[in-house]
Amino acid sequence: LPEFTAIENVCIPAFIKRTGKAEAESRATELLNFLGLSSRMHHRPNELSGGEQQRVAVARALINNPSIILADEPSGNLDSESADKLHQLFFQLRDEFGQTFVIVTHNEELADMADRKLTMIDGQIID
Repeated sequence: LPEFTAIENVCIPAFIKRTGKAEAESRATELLNFLGLSSRMHHRPNELSGGEQQRVAVARALINNPSIILADEPSGNLDSESADKLHQLFFQLRDEFGQTFVIVTHNEELADMADRKLTMIDGQIID
């Protein structure tokens, strides 16, 4: 959300879950540090690059410790270098936090990196 800083954006789902402010901000800070955004926490989205905005969105998705993260074309609006970094981040998060990522993408390179790949053609899933 453009009117909020990166840390505020990350905290929103925790606040919706009724997590206390101190706990939410602590977890958000931990995630933003992990994602290499410690110096950008108090910047608004228009002050962040596309890749930084995507990492903030990843932190926001992770703050409530979900077991599954759904990502729809997560790197669709990124340049190839930022997209590659985001893809590697997903696999690092999977390995470090044991979370499952379900990624919808037209990016064959990303799809080929997945543990399991399903292809949909004309509404039919081809396994």
